[in-house]
Amino acid sequence: MGSSNWGYKKNGDKKMNLKRYKKSIVAAILIIIIAGSFFIYVKLLEARKNVVLTVGIFCGSWNTPSENTYKILDSAILKFEKSHPGVKIEYSSGILKEDFSEWISEKILLGKEPDVFMVLPDDFNVLSSTGSLKNLDKLIKNDKDFNSSKYYESAYESGKYNKSQFALPYESVPTLMMVNKTLLDKEGIPVPKNNWTWDDFYNICKKVTKDTDKDGVIDQFGFYDYTWEDAVYSNGIKLFNTAGTKSYFGDEKVEEAVNFVKKLNDVNNGYRVTSQVFDMGKVAFRPLSFSEYRTYKPYPWSIKKYSNFEWDCIELPSGPNGKNVSQLNTLLMGISSRTMHEKLSWEFLKLLTYDEKTQKNVFKYSEGVSPIKAVIESPKNIDEINKSIPSESSLSMKILDNIMKSAAVTPKFKKYNAVMIKADNDMNNIINGKEDLDTALLILQRDINNMLIN
Repeated sequence: MGSSNWGYKKNGDKKMNLKRYKKSIVAAILIIIIAGSFFIYVKLLEARKNVVLTVGIFCGSWNTPSENTYKILDSAILKFEKSHPGVKIEYSSGILKEDFSEWISEKILLGKEPDVFMVLPDDFNVLSSTGSLKNLDKLIKNDKDFNSSKYYESAYESGKYNKSQFALPYESVPTLMMVNKTLLDKEGIPVPKNNWTWDDFYNICKKVTKDTDKDGVIDQFGFYDYTWEDAVYSNGIKLFNTAGTKSYFGDEKVEEAVNFVKKLNDVNNGYRVTSQVFDMGKVAFRPLSFSEYRTYKPYPWSIKKYSNFEWDCIELPSGPNGKNVSQLNTLLMGISSRTMHEKLSWEFLKLLTYDEKTQKNVFKYSEGVSPIKAVIESPKNIDEINKSIPSESSLSMKILDNIMKSAAVTPKFKKYNAVMIKADNDMNNIINGKEDLDTALLILQRDINNMLIN
């Protein structure tokens, strides 16, 4: 019995020792893992101590210089640096919008461009096609926390070139139709609904265009600055194919749009309406970018530039083959293709363009619209911004949401800016001339196509 008990005890001790040994091995492994992780963390911190991320921005928004740009950026930098110990973000201040294109071009030529920088709409095609901007496709694909559906589709598409994403939208500016409520009230005409058409637009313009003081000269007008592009976008036609190798200026829908603008111009009986006439309150309608709208006082929604008339905004009228669509301009942000800090640049780019708190500040302090749906749709954000809206006039968030959802995106190909300069010049000559419209548009299409392929 004694021998048996002793053997049992001996086996038990072996099992206990084995358990203790296994526990000590596990503990040792955990210590090694923790120590290794800490070592890696320390090394990462040490590596980041000298990391400086540079940002290129211009002062202000679309129309006016403003310190609010730095307020938005500084808030984002503070948040980023707090969550990324050892990383510092620097930027140059005082660069105006009108100087920014030249400034960023010089930096790129010198190989000293910022890691992350703003991209104006007119610069995007060139910067994308020349390899100055990093292709973001892989970064987007590998980031499980990124979902492009958070953006309004038109705004997101503005950063796409040759089917690849080269920039993310920071701030958008849709086009609205400004309505002189006082003038329409005087003429007994209600403000049009948002589903109004070209016919509605024309009939109102014809009715309000008149000589009010009976001196033989027309002094009240229906519209100012409604362009052939406004008409084309709202008549369901794209002027170019996706690749930018072919144009469609000879399409019958374009001809309809041009005919409509000619018809509108005829109502003015040859008189050229100016911005001064508009400012005097003698014009019923004017397409206006949202950024221009917000620069009027009181800020941000109601235009009361003069005390004798009030304004509101609606969507642009639709053509017979289109919808109430207007053009969208988007200020983009991208990453330098030569950045040495790809991951950090991507994270900061997301903070500026994708983070809802940052985008709320963009909507609040800038002149544009946030491209993030949730920012526009949030009742809390709307309530906060509505505090500065005068009671007698305001912009409906539903209207703004609709405009952003249906907005037309400017085509993205290298020669777009060049061909559109010619197209605009020739189109205005066609509208103001007496040549056969069908023939003139076909000639324009031929000339533009030659420019595209050569």
